[in-house]
Amino acid sequence: MLLKTFGWSFAITVLGLALAGGLWGWQGLAIVGILSILEISLSFDNAVINAGILRKMNAFWQKIFLTVGILVAVFGMRLVFPVVVVAITAKLGPIEAVNLALNDKAHYQELVTSAHPAIAAFGGIFLLMIFLDFLFEERDHKWLAWIEKPMARMGKLDMLSVIVALVVLLVTSMTVATAAAHGAGDKSATVLLSGVAGLITYLVVGGISGYFEDKLEDEEDEDGAGDDAEAREAAVASEKKGVSTGAAVGLAGKAAFFMFLYLEVIDASFSFDGVIGAFAITNDIFMMALGLGIGAMYIRSLTVFLVRKGTLDDYVYLEHGAHYAIGALAIILLITIKYEISEVITGLIGVVLIALSFLSSVAKNRREGKPGNEEGSRQEVASGV
Repeated sequence: MLLKTFGWSFAITVLGLALAGGLWGWQGLAIVGILSILEISLSFDNAVINAGILRKMNAFWQKIFLTVGILVAVFGMRLVFPVVVVAITAKLGPIEAVNLALNDKAHYQELVTSAHPAIAAFGGIFLLMIFLDFLFEERDHKWLAWIEKPMARMGKLDMLSVIVALVVLLVTSMTVATAAAHGAGDKSATVLLSGVAGLITYLVVGGISGYFEDKLEDEEDEDGAGDDAEAREAAVASEKKGVSTGAAVGLAGKAAFFMFLYLEVIDASFSFDGVIGAFAITNDIFMMALGLGIGAMYIRSLTVFLVRKGTLDDYVYLEHGAHYAIGALAIILLITIKYEISEVITGLIGVVLIALSFLSSVAKNRREGKPGNEEGSRQEVASGV
């Protein structure tokens, strides 16, 4: 099970480290290794969130996320994204931006760093919306009941999460953005515009995917018992091929496509702090792409592992811990517009929150006499992924 799930990650790690050692020697090998660990520590909560969404999708779209999605994550966000940011902020052509990244790394790093307020505002508000929508939603299981119960009651007010996010953005633009870090000066307008763009992106992509998901569920309810029987037969056939029942009847078509886009935007938002933080270690774009890419592979493998093992069903507070970690990351991103916060602190906050939620889940299972992982709840992604 372990080798099947993490096999590709192990192989990419060996090849990546060998390539780093061959191109840049022992120093390059160490830098790539450190970047990989940095990415894993910062994005662990991302795997939990991804797993919660991925298990809703059918086998085909799970494969798309784990193949095409990893290409977007590694090459798009870790290699192309910083160059695009430089091209836009410095008003350069694509070739000029690439040339700058290769031949004037110090200036390239300076330009990417100067774009941090816009990046942090976009990603911070997007992630904050994920956290707020989770917090304001009524749920069967409550981890921190003293917080979640009153928040769920407040969540009955329409658009409350949007209102809170806009208030946070307004406060951010009037405080930390007025004197951004690294001598960037007043970035209030930039932060306000980027934050609104992050909010709009969340509402559009999340809203469309939610619309098609609800529509699909309504159609399934209308189909009746005949289609239910047909779905069960398809599920049994898929189980024989190594695909889970949940995956076989999961989201498909337009619903899955927009859910895939939603996942990619989430992944992009999570990767912002990793890309910016990587400049504290190196300004070589290829070292960054290689190290962060290896880390991203492990996050994808961990996502598969959580889906296959049915971990989120067995440990019901894990999603709570991951969403609280998202909320913390969102606030940290906004604070870093003015103040520098170590990536170690960012990573530890996420790991601690998820660890505490896991221990709470274990304690709950013991109180209720449930095993840690029931065979019946196991879900598997299509074999060979």
